[in-house]
Amino acid sequence: MSADRLAQLQQAIDKRSAEQLLRTPVTLQHYNGRLLSVAGTPYLNFSGNDYLGLATEPEVLQAYADGARDYGAGSTGSPLVTGQHQVHAQLCDALCDWLGTEQVMLFSSGFAANQTMLQTLAQKGDTLVLDKLSHASLIDGALHSDAVLKRFAHNDIAQLETILQQTAQPLVVTEGIFSMDGDSPNLRTMQALCQQFNAPLLLDDAHGLGVTGPEGKGTAAVQGIAATELFCLMANFGKALGVGGAFIGGSKTVIDYLTQFGRHYVYSTALSPALCAAVIKSVELCRSQQWRRDRLHSNIALFRHLAEDLALLKSESAIQGVVLGSSERALAVSQQLKAAGIWLSAIRSPTVPKGSERLRITLSAQHTDSDIRQLVQQLRQLI
Repeated sequence: MSADRLAQLQQAIDKRSAEQLLRTPVTLQHYNGRLLSVAGTPYLNFSGNDYLGLATEPEVLQAYADGARDYGAGSTGSPLVTGQHQVHAQLCDALCDWLGTEQVMLFSSGFAANQTMLQTLAQKGDTLVLDKLSHASLIDGALHSDAVLKRFAHNDIAQLETILQQTAQPLVVTEGIFSMDGDSPNLRTMQALCQQFNAPLLLDDAHGLGVTGPEGKGTAAVQGIAATELFCLMANFGKALGVGGAFIGGSKTVIDYLTQFGRHYVYSTALSPALCAAVIKSVELCRSQQWRRDRLHSNIALFRHLAEDLALLKSESAIQGVVLGSSERALAVSQQLKAAGIWLSAIRSPTVPKGSERLRITLSAQHTDSDIRQLVQQLRQLI
């Protein structure tokens, strides 16, 4: 029986390989923001999420080292047993002060945070109403909740309104910046609609936090929405903040409820204290060093200006998409770019809908004008 089961697994792997959809981990030898090295070869990196260049910032690295010395490398337990250290509370306080949310809880990943948010807060009889392009963690969280799942067309406020008119006990879920398209919803209109239908609004701002808004407060802030107007705010520390882990912010009641009933939180080892020390420093630099966002947005504007003839997806964020339409073409162009010294991964189904396979270009404050011009020149030759 076990041999038959292994054969079935191998058949599924072989099928994915034949369809040009096989995923293969890549081991980096060195990473330094705009540059990475693989198997001894250096590349310009246009595939990472280190939008502000904080992952290798010396002050953040020093805070990590000091945190390990002062608090230990690991938390040694779940937050409700022995895992909650002073530095965890300090990070929560720093996030509340920065974002204006009443209370915060920490998670090992954005996936865990999103699953906790939807599985725990959505009750039997509720309907979770998600944007069609929601991240896999949101979709999985909704599917594993006791609620009914409904989807509305991407950023389609009219269809969302129709669903809300027909739905009892809805909770609306969207992203601040969508991870594959790089665009944003009209959160102000969405929030007004949610108020009209008494629907809590839950926001995943993984790709907006640090990048947009005053002091990098995120997508809601840049659209004039206070954190207290959201039922929940989720974001992580592994994108613009350059470290790892995630959080959920909300009212004291919401966070107290998640603390009691959120299984990912209750039964997982707490974040490394050293990591929390690094995130605190990263938040401090993110808030105070506006030049990082200014440089990033200057790079975005330059890229879009130079590449305006390449049929880019509509995005003003650090995520810029060029749809190529098939896995074969996306992989081929990605390999040709690597031969030219540019690391730019192909994004294929099921991460994006079949037929919309693409290059997902991510820009950083560390990229130079010359880097961006080199990328666009190569894209123009290959696409």
